[in-house]
Amino acid sequence: MTAAAIATHPRIDPSLCGAPVTVAPGRAEVRLVATPVMAADDEGLCHGGFVFGAADYAAMLAVNDPNVVLGSATVKFLKPVRVGEAVLARATCSSKHGRKRMVAVEVVREAGGEVVFSGEFVCFVLDRHVLAGP
Repeated sequence: MTAAAIATHPRIDPSLCGAPVTVAPGRAEVRLVATPVMAADDEGLCHGGFVFGAADYAAMLAVNDPNVVLGSATVKFLKPVRVGEAVLARATCSSKHGRKRMVAVEVVREAGGEVVFSGEFVCFVLDRHVLAGP
């Protein structure tokens, strides 16, 4: 995969949201390693916001449009992630209706494949950047 294949979210910090592994039409995979800065407590629990961030990034890459935005998400945190673990966020566009894209995302432990998170992301492709003036 080359950087030229990615049309969206070019400034994402991979140390916070993960790094793209696969980007193909309608699907993407992002790998996130939970680092000590992601710890929510002294036990090494990774804060769920980082797992969600990797899932969101994978959803954006599955749509892969410069003007894609997240409208809503229905998610389930199924298992905890520990500092030091690597997870893979796998996103697949499940439907497309006009500007609306439904994207299913599953996050699994890299070691063993156990599902730790699942969600349905509602994304929208806008005519211009969300921060562009009227």
